[in-house]
Amino acid sequence: MGGKVNVDLSVGDVKVADYEGVAFIGGPGMVELVENSEFVKLAKEFYDAGKLTTAICIAPVILANAGILKGKKATVWSGAEEEIKKGGGVYTGKSVEVDGKIITANGPPAAEDFGEAIVEALKTSAFSPLR
Repeated sequence: MGGKVNVDLSVGDVKVADYEGVAFIGGPGMVELVENSEFVKLAKEFYDAGKLTTAICIAPVILANAGILKGKKATVWSGAEEEIKKGGGVYTGKSVEVDGKIITANGPPAAEDFGEAIVEALKTSAFSPLR
C-alpha cells in the first residue's frame, strides 16, 4: 500500500528468550504467509517456552498450523474458521479469545480489545516491566 518499513530483525533471527511473547498481525498480505515455516516455527517456540503467543485477523491460522491450538479456544477472521478446527482448535466466534497464554482476535474491529488482552497478560508475566 505504498508504506515503507525499516526492518532491523528478521524472523529467523528472533531469540525467544529475549521476549515475553509474540504477536502475529494479519491483513491481506498475511493470507499468503499463514503456512510460512519460519512463522509456524516461531509460534511453536514461543508457545513451548510458555510465553504469550498471540494472533489477530487471519494470523491465528499460523497458530493452528503450528499445532498449538489443539483443544484451545480460538477465534479468527471470518471464513478461516475451518483452518482453526483443522488445527485442533475450538472455534468460538468471539471477537477476542484468551485461552491461557494464547490470545486470538478476529480482525480490525477487535484490535483495541486484542491489545488490551495482551497488556493484561503481560502484567502477570514474572519478568514483565508492566508488572
